Amino acid sequence: MDDLQLIDLEQDRPGYRRFISSWLHRGDGLAYIVDTGPACSADQLLAELRRRDVDRLDWILLTHIHLDHAGAAGHVAAAFPGARVVCWPKAAPHLADPSRLWEGSLQVLGDTARLFGEPLPVDAGRIARPDALAETGIHWLHTPGHAPHHVSYLHGDVLFGGEAAGMTCPTRGGDLYMRPATPPRFFLDVALDSLARLQALEPAPTRFAFGHYGLSDDPAATLRHGARQLNLWVETLAELCAETGDDAWSPAFQERAVARLAERDPLFATLDDLEADLRSREEEYVKNTLEGMLGHLGRTRQA
Repeated sequence: MDDLQLIDLEQDRPGYRRFISSWLHRGDGLAYIVDTGPACSADQLLAELRRRDVDRLDWILLTHIHLDHAGAAGHVAAAFPGARVVCWPKAAPHLADPSRLWEGSLQVLGDTARLFGEPLPVDAGRIARPDALAETGIHWLHTPGHAPHHVSYLHGDVLFGGEAAGMTCPTRGGDLYMRPATPPRFFLDVALDSLARLQALEPAPTRFAFGHYGLSDDPAATLRHGARQLNLWVETLAELCAETGDDAWSPAFQERAVARLAERDPLFATLDDLEADLRSREEEYVKNTLEGMLGHLGRTRQA
């Protein structure tokens, strides 16, 4: 049995496959999952854990508490009462009482939040800071950028990077597709600093586990690509804003931005090689990425 397994959490919505997953580790007397996916697929995740004969989890490690990564944390914690739930300390109150997280997600994500479902609370006494992992051999780094409370975990040769380096998904031809994941509020220097610290890890990991989606066997290249894309995308959007003077939130501006980014960024140009439903999903999420970067550039949505 491989010590690391991806559990695919396909959602009941077109394009929401090969997108959300949970990582399962079993080995050396240690059992944990990294991210639980959303509340709506909690039953799916628990059934899959049972199918794989998982009868114990020691830890539930959360890279961050966005609904698609931690929405099912309360459900999984209830099913595995011996597991402790690890997150960045400032995120812990929102796990214990997810009401504000849920309301905020409804305002920002709307129907997507309703698809993901409302989280259940996690018993505050079972929530641990990352430094509680000190005796396990699991190391961690605070890696804000995608979210202020984002944490990456390193165990053995595997770096669980969440969305620190953006996201990827399979193309039809096998070429790499990758894009940044920068929801509001986004700060370029913070995100780049996080990537630089991940690049400096010693010994360097040999596998990079994405939050979305899959495994890279070249973490150094993944992190370089992530940093390059952040710089390139922000530079390109700043250039377009200066050139056009148009409303940066208009469909016409966003179409120009996507076209220019595809010209300049070969890892994003493979958007055209995604299956139709995956491409449609990505086109929507690219808008979120652009929104975060435009906010960083001081462009505010016009009334």
